[in-house]
Amino acid sequence: MSQEQIELNSEAEDESKTAADDEVESEKMPLIQHLVELRNRLLWSIGALVIGFVLCYLVAEEIYTFLVQPLADLMEGQPGRRLIYTGLHEAFFTYLKVAFFGSVCLTFPIVAGQLWAFVAPGLYKHERRAFLPFLMATPVLFLMGASLVYYLIFPLAWKFFISFEQAGGAGTLAIVMEPKVNEYLSLVMKLIFAFGLSFQLPVVLMLMARAGMVSSKGLAAKRKYAVVVTFAAAALLTPPDVISQIGLGIPILLLYEISILGTKIVEKKRAEREAAED
Repeated sequence: MSQEQIELNSEAEDESKTAADDEVESEKMPLIQHLVELRNRLLWSIGALVIGFVLCYLVAEEIYTFLVQPLADLMEGQPGRRLIYTGLHEAFFTYLKVAFFGSVCLTFPIVAGQLWAFVAPGLYKHERRAFLPFLMATPVLFLMGASLVYYLIFPLAWKFFISFEQAGGAGTLAIVMEPKVNEYLSLVMKLIFAFGLSFQLPVVLMLMARAGMVSSKGLAAKRKYAVVVTFAAAALLTPPDVISQIGLGIPILLLYEISILGTKIVEKKRAEREAAED
């Protein structure tokens, strides 16, 4: 190969590297502009939450009815059943909590979109294409977790708790469940968030695999530890009943196995990309 050809090849390599770097370099901003951009994204997110809160407060009674429905279905046909509140302000703050809960669920796509708009300019095109499916999967997985606890776990768990009621008799007093509205809704929202966030496990592990922080072999080797940690977390996040703990633990273990398969796919694609670059 002549000296001229070597120089031409070297120049071509330099140009390709420069073109690849320009993709990010052209979008780099000084620190102050990054802070301004972050402030704007936060303001948009907070504004969306505030607007969502106002809208949800207008329909707080409907949201409350939806959250109470699993318990109301079990008590249908039983006169005198009710939820109570013992503080003058309790019902009012309960509706505020319900409105905030609805606002978070309603505006999550907007907040996630603002986060993506802030992070995306600092990524390469192939990184943006790889990250976008994970971002789109996040609300879907959250909805799956919330649906599981609402339609399956709540009816079973509430039926279990109601079973401890007993009728009064000679020398004994009746045990009747009259849950406080604030405590009931706090438990419901806590469980919905617990299941929804737990269902993000595949997204977290696969992103860590893309960053090289975990591997499929490592996850498979730590499977027995994952079982212990899963049920320990389920015991902390759910009420002290076997139904809720198993109902959260088993799906997480299934998602862990799915994450191992997804991690293998990520590793395969990364190896193919590195081979193509070489």
